[in-house]
Amino acid sequence: MRAAKIYAIILLLLIVTFAGCRTNQVKNTGTQPAGKSGSTSQTEPSKTVPPLDAEKTNGNLEVHFLDVGQGDSILALFPDGENMLVDAGPPENGQYIVSYLEKQGITKIDYLIATHPHLDHIGGLEKVLKIFETGSIYMPKAPATTRTFENVLLLIKEKGLKIKTAKAGVTIINRDNLQVGFAAPADIEYDDINNYSAVIRIQYGETAFLLTGDAGTVSETRMLASGVNLKANILKIGHHGSSHSSSIRFLAAVSPQYAVISVGAGNDYGHPSEKTIAKLEKAGIKILRTDLIGTIVFSSDGRTVSRLAA
Repeated sequence: MRAAKIYAIILLLLIVTFAGCRTNQVKNTGTQPAGKSGSTSQTEPSKTVPPLDAEKTNGNLEVHFLDVGQGDSILALFPDGENMLVDAGPPENGQYIVSYLEKQGITKIDYLIATHPHLDHIGGLEKVLKIFETGSIYMPKAPATTRTFENVLLLIKEKGLKIKTAKAGVTIINRDNLQVGFAAPADIEYDDINNYSAVIRIQYGETAFLLTGDAGTVSETRMLASGVNLKANILKIGHHGSSHSSSIRFLAAVSPQYAVISVGAGNDYGHPSEKTIAKLEKAGIKILRTDLIGTIVFSSDGRTVSRLAA
């Protein structure tokens, strides 16, 4: 009889313990966020930047695609009052860029990026560097021996500034609501200097801009293989709409609403390529061209992007 009672008590304890274990398993499952299983998920991918919290955005981000003819120059005005200038067009547009920045109330360029050392991207930098105080300067390690590039390097040295290397994985700004960094170039050698182009992704809240310089399909393929987050509302089309940029896979990965093409009217290069235009139209991406409508300005509140009058 006594042995039977002991057996019954042990059996009861086992039942209670087993039930308790099942209860904890249910609680753990119930509190686990949807879509997560202890590993990476769509909201926390291992190789991409998680979406930023739009609730923490305060103010607007503006991105200005300046009409500098056959070249590039992009001005970003951040919500905290800082700014970033990406490229400075060909030499003949240096004064235009200076005047444009002055109209925005800029006296110092906080972040200056030369995507690569071609004349239509760095030609106006001499004028800009002579006029404005400059904070951080980023350039890729691309081979170049042009007189303009040498003059730019000399000016940077005279101002006591140091060049930081622009390459994939380098972060420029990292805040709760704003992240700016480089998606390219990869740390390898390229045959085409265009593929050394610094590719910059600006993410503000739930919105993003991707600025590609003159990056071609070789660089695009490297970016796709790296798994870096390329999603963006606005894509600055690579190499002025050349047929050697904007692959179908790359466009699908970015999935932009708008494609901005910075290009000169009646240029001698056939930019933008009819092939590129056809790909954009087929993908349902709205095309905006500086040769047709001039300077293009977008504003983001962290949730949506809207176009402003230039």
